[in-house]
Amino acid sequence: MSNVDLVIVGNIVTPDIVIENGFVSVTDGKITEIGERFEGSASRTFDAKGKWVLPGIIDGQVHTGSQAGREGIGLGTRAAAAGGVTTIVDMPYDSPIPVTTAEIFKQKVDIVERDAHVDVALYGTIAKQDGMSEIQPMIDAGACGFKVSQYETDPKRFARIAPYDMLEAFRIVAPSGLACGVHNENQEVVDHAIECVNASGNNHYTSYGLSRPPISETLAINEVYEIGVESRCRAHVVHCSLDRGFEICESYKALNYSVSIETCVQYLMFSEEDMAHLGAQIKQGPPIRPSEQKEKLWQRIAKGHVDFVSSDHVAWSLDRKQKGHFLSNSSGMPGLETLLPAFYTGCVVRHIPIPVVAKLLSENVAKHFCIYPQKGAIQVGSDADFTVLSPEPFIFDETKQHGAAEWSPFHGMEMAGQVQATFLRGQQVWDGENVLAQAGYGTFVRPQHTIKSA
Repeated sequence: MSNVDLVIVGNIVTPDIVIENGFVSVTDGKITEIGERFEGSASRTFDAKGKWVLPGIIDGQVHTGSQAGREGIGLGTRAAAAGGVTTIVDMPYDSPIPVTTAEIFKQKVDIVERDAHVDVALYGTIAKQDGMSEIQPMIDAGACGFKVSQYETDPKRFARIAPYDMLEAFRIVAPSGLACGVHNENQEVVDHAIECVNASGNNHYTSYGLSRPPISETLAINEVYEIGVESRCRAHVVHCSLDRGFEICESYKALNYSVSIETCVQYLMFSEEDMAHLGAQIKQGPPIRPSEQKEKLWQRIAKGHVDFVSSDHVAWSLDRKQKGHFLSNSSGMPGLETLLPAFYTGCVVRHIPIPVVAKLLSENVAKHFCIYPQKGAIQVGSDADFTVLSPEPFIFDETKQHGAAEWSPFHGMEMAGQVQATFLRGQQVWDGENVLAQAGYGTFVRPQHTIKSA
């Protein structure tokens, strides 16, 4: 056998099996062989015996540009490398200007190529006014999907797209094979509930759940899927907090409609009761629900009803979480460095096998965004992206993060496994303590097999 660049020896995790004391070899940034015993020669051998060697983690929901001047692609992808994340899918709701045109999209690609430490795929979104004409140009520019919202946080940066406009947008996207993801909260129900909470004077942490009741989410989910059915576009719910949401999705899948659903790791690791000590740090939209819902979501994980799990990462400055009026605090939390350790911890506690981690944090994400098998797979010909996870407990320390976040709701939590190393296209980009990749080593990842305009 000819000499290869790199061999990693350890417990090789695929979405189906684990090759104990196996190996994976790499040449020119691509996987060349996977097996039980390596018999060739290698320029470098990485010893991961007794550790999990996973396909590089893909975080399918990241907001590096939500707070202008704070994080961006550079710091965000440093955090990703430290968390074992080899590809981020960055959301389009950048501040102050969202990614609504091909020109803005291409400018963001340039930033990725200049600043990224790991690979990056990019969402596009749709302007509230006159946005349809830019959809196909963004597809041609390499958008991996489109994100719209049923709830308006900001009329320009995070606008509500009306159902008839969503339908038109979905119809334009459908021939490409890409998915349209939707922020799943009904505007009218939430606005009415907020009025009721404010009128009551309730400023307890439970007021947030009351302001966004379950029906606001389930009504929105049904609307997303019906628009998908009508348009024949892949319809995706980007963050479901409710067991009922997965039940709805399963009913559409049973009829062979092209729908999918995602949850976030915070819905699996926290419950509303945790707000008693964490407060607005775990304020999230839709809300983190009571503990009964958390355990039902884990049951959905075990049954295979969750398409993938993401972080919905946003590194707000801490002052955005310390406002006296609870509902005025920003929604979202940092998560790039905790996605894998936290999800793995939950799986260990519930005896969910390690291949589920590879499926829900890598393979399924890559398939959803049409970047598989380049990404998300330990198979011959795929990019040599790996995450080495040591199954040794550790306490997460918010002061040791590598992105913009100076806080984390996971601070002080015991995790069941720690990221020891991250490899991107055969190069080690994280050694357990330091980010090794330089800015610009990360590249822009285009979806495969999409239909472009003539």
